[in-house]
Amino acid sequence: MRNNKKDIAVRVLCILAGAAILSFGIHNIHERTNITEGGVLGLMLLINEWFGISPAYVTPVIDLICYGMAFKLLGASFIKWSVVSTASISMFYKVWESFPYMLPDLSGSPLIAAVLGGICVGVGAGIIVRMGGSSGGDDALALSISHVTGWKIAHSYLITDISVLLLSLSYIPLGRIIYSLITVTISSNLIDMICGRRKQIPKEEGCGLTDTETE
Repeated sequence: MRNNKKDIAVRVLCILAGAAILSFGIHNIHERTNITEGGVLGLMLLINEWFGISPAYVTPVIDLICYGMAFKLLGASFIKWSVVSTASISMFYKVWESFPYMLPDLSGSPLIAAVLGGICVGVGAGIIVRMGGSSGGDDALALSISHVTGWKIAHSYLITDISVLLLSLSYIPLGRIIYSLITVTISSNLIDMICGRRKQIPKEEGCGLTDTETE
């Protein structure tokens, strides 16, 4: 029992750390420089740009919708830890919003912003996924698309990322979308590095959403 409580405490602390790193990068880099992520993270920034609604409020709504769609596929354990990570990201985003920006404005150096932003998102999301949670509804949404269409998970992620990036052209010039593609590539590879490229991992373990192949 003591070891179990210790494992839970470690997992929660890791998820909090991942949420802090992820939300720090989005708020201090992506939001200021109009460099967006794909998937739900990019959609969060898109809604913030279109309607002025803080990601702290948008994130849990979108994530809960995605989790609701994929509940049967992902299992209760994944949903439980994903709710913890979603609440943590929202909480830390509110924390960062309460302070002045903590990094210089990198709008004039979009390549540096893309790299640093991708690192923050990749490391933060990678830690969360490693602990068996989700950095957002991206995972649940991709799995739902894969289940309905029969596509590989990687293709499902690509569809959501490209769709959001195309919508982001409404406020990001075409010449800058390339930097969003850079940050998406960096963050995706970092998540793979931190979590490890593994197949057929049981739902209850970290780094495994389902028994579906992730190639």
